[in-house]
Amino acid sequence: MDIVGGVLLADGGECKMVTGIDDHSRFVVIAKVVQRATARAVCLAFGDALLRFGVPEEVLTDNGKQFTARFGPGKPGETMFDRICRENGITHRLTKPQSPTTTGKIERFHQTLRRELLDLRDPFADLESAQDAVDGWLEDYNRMRPHQSLDMAVPASRFVPRPRTEQQALPVVLPARLAPIPAPATSEPGPEREPVAGREPVAEAWPLPEGEVGAVEVERVVPASGNLSLRGQQIWFGPALAGITVTLRIDVNRLHVLIGGGRHKTLPSKLTGRDLRALLASGEARPARPWADDPGPAAQASGAVEVDRTVNAVGYVGLGGDKVLIGWPFAGQRVTLRLDGRLLQVLDEQRVLQATLPSPLPASACGRLQGARPAGPPPQLPPPADQIAERTVSTVGGFTVAGQRIQIGRGYAHQVVTAHLGEETIRVFHGDELITTVPRVTSKEVVIRKSGEHNRRKIV
Repeated sequence: MDIVGGVLLADGGECKMVTGIDDHSRFVVIAKVVQRATARAVCLAFGDALLRFGVPEEVLTDNGKQFTARFGPGKPGETMFDRICRENGITHRLTKPQSPTTTGKIERFHQTLRRELLDLRDPFADLESAQDAVDGWLEDYNRMRPHQSLDMAVPASRFVPRPRTEQQALPVVLPARLAPIPAPATSEPGPEREPVAGREPVAEAWPLPEGEVGAVEVERVVPASGNLSLRGQQIWFGPALAGITVTLRIDVNRLHVLIGGGRHKTLPSKLTGRDLRALLASGEARPARPWADDPGPAAQASGAVEVDRTVNAVGYVGLGGDKVLIGWPFAGQRVTLRLDGRLLQVLDEQRVLQATLPSPLPASACGRLQGARPAGPPPQLPPPADQIAERTVSTVGGFTVAGQRIQIGRGYAHQVVTAHLGEETIRVFHGDELITTVPRVTSKEVVIRKSGEHNRRKIV
């Protein structure tokens, strides 16, 4: 986490921005524009990120007074930021004084933010318009932009928030004076906690009702920027629709946008059951009413479906109103995607399997895709390659074969995969499953064919 300036307003003032980036994926979890970067403003931004994405194991900051009292006057005490970390089991690590390179990833993000957004824009009218512009730009940064440091993957493809089961076991706690949250009205007052001497009471996240939550409806007015935000999910309408009232019908799978009672568009939902219960508990949402245009269970496809898509220049295709990363080696190609709710298989024009990925959609949503049709016969497996080599995947999810580095993800760390090398491509298998196909960029021959053989050669 860090604080950056340079957010200029039309009245001549300058605002600050509280920022935070996930170390592993480069996914930006905090980008809050504030009038002044006080300790309270920083902690509010930090607490909001904890509620949205879960509690991290560690957080790294510099020695600013908003984060630590390490260099404050008198005997160092516990700051509000340190207290949030302590009560949520987060290890707070500090950089050495005058060593900005320790937080180099967030500093690199600040450079990109200034170059691509802040330096190109006129001063913002107010804080709200500045935040809307940052949110819109951040949606592209997190979900659409390939990063060279991630082997041309996007941050969203590697960012995994803490699962809901762990969130329920470890609720987020915040100091009561920082984020007091009203309890729901009840006819019977509950037991009161006795205050502990010298310590403030602790307020938890929204009290959530028990049981499963189905679809909910929320009404919102489209802001002047045309970019509406709901609990972290960005919904783009465009400035032409600014000022109109829309109804959002949401469950954990889909988000339907209704205008005047009719469906405007449908997007994959990024909200969890916890988000839906929080909206209900706060009074912002109501249980969804029957909807005449809702296709219902009868229209949901059963079994696998196939759709045809053209991969864009950076390896994405459109599925269900969202962008899904297929892989930059397929850029510009027309492919067939076979989905069954569990796997997404990429087929070429001859129906030969090229790659296998986790399905981005549940089985109930696959049949609703534009151009979906019942799946044909199972795809053909690629022909055997001229050279085959085994490799053990490293802890960071990659390996080297024939002088070429291939990244397949940390999910395969320490596992043995098989690389089939052709003249133009390299296909990577895990057992019988085709993981990915990449262009071959070297002409070197395979010297080591078995995993671990290089270690045996060193011993000899």
